[in-house]
Amino acid sequence: MKLTIERAALLKSLGHVQSVVERRNTIPILSNVKMEAADGRLALNATDMDVDIIEPVEADVSASGATTAPAHTLYDIVRKLPEGGQVEMAADGEGRLSLRAGRSRFTLSCLPVEDFPVMAGGDLGVEFDLPASELRAVIDRTRFAISTEETRYYLNGIYMHAASRDGVDVLRAVATDGHRLASAETPLPDGASGMPGVIVPRKTVTELHKLIEDSNGDIRVALSETKIRFTLDDVQVTSKLIDGTFPDYERVIPAGNDKEWEVDRRLFAEAIDRVSAISSEKSRAIKIALEPGTLVLSATSPENGTATEELEVDYQGEAIEIGFNFRYLLDVTQQIEGTIIRFIMADAASPTIIREVDDASALYVLMPMRV
Repeated sequence: MKLTIERAALLKSLGHVQSVVERRNTIPILSNVKMEAADGRLALNATDMDVDIIEPVEADVSASGATTAPAHTLYDIVRKLPEGGQVEMAADGEGRLSLRAGRSRFTLSCLPVEDFPVMAGGDLGVEFDLPASELRAVIDRTRFAISTEETRYYLNGIYMHAASRDGVDVLRAVATDGHRLASAETPLPDGASGMPGVIVPRKTVTELHKLIEDSNGDIRVALSETKIRFTLDDVQVTSKLIDGTFPDYERVIPAGNDKEWEVDRRLFAEAIDRVSAISSEKSRAIKIALEPGTLVLSATSPENGTATEELEVDYQGEAIEIGFNFRYLLDVTQQIEGTIIRFIMADAASPTIIREVDDASALYVLMPMRV
């Protein structure tokens, strides 16, 4: 294998694939990235046996071939090379990869290509196309609520499934950690009506989000009950799905909440941010006291003191006091793009629904705290 490639193009693609590779591996080959050069392209492939990513990048290939190299080491080298240069790479077929850029020379130890695992997709029976912007929107609105608690592994991802709202078929994404729930949806793509409900792991969601961050094209989604594959501009991400049953989230969404109020999103978020400076890092508690037309945010900490701030709100019901984790409130306000947020409450001990007034495609549920 012998090729010349632009440093910037190589760095961008290496940045995508190397983040799949775990820093500590008991299986040496999984620390490596597989590189296959042919027909004017270098295909980079990395896997941790749960997520597999293949990304091609244009290169001037003078001799086709394949090798593997330590992923993080190679990425660090390319990252530290001067901008705007060309990188020459050559594998000697005897376990060494030489890399040249300007006056810099590196030789890396390689492992046999035959040892690199192939992640078979299997029969991915359901396929559909989805605009990257729509997939990005549902991921953005829900991924913050993914649980990090490993014991409840079935909550460590986003639950994607076909659903219906007001008689319209939608593709819905839901995430919850038991304290909060985020749900977002987009029109159901052609071909997705028969899809099984699947739980896409947190790591896959993170890698996918990096890939589609700046894309406006279509993403090809193919899935079965055990695996899912996303294809975008020749980049392919294949992942195992979480083998578990996502809870019946619709039972968590309260139906009888009768106290509604609306507030300016930006003013509300800024007030929370200020008042939360007093809240203790341990509890992160903030209290909301509602009266007709007025909301008072307050926080109390034995170590730091007290803070209060008053806001105007559109509310005409009876007085109510309720506590929340301020971090959860801020997370929700960051997902909402509109000007006005609507809160739908029952009492100080029941879950609260939060929505954007001008967009019904997303819904958030927060459990209150005792304050």
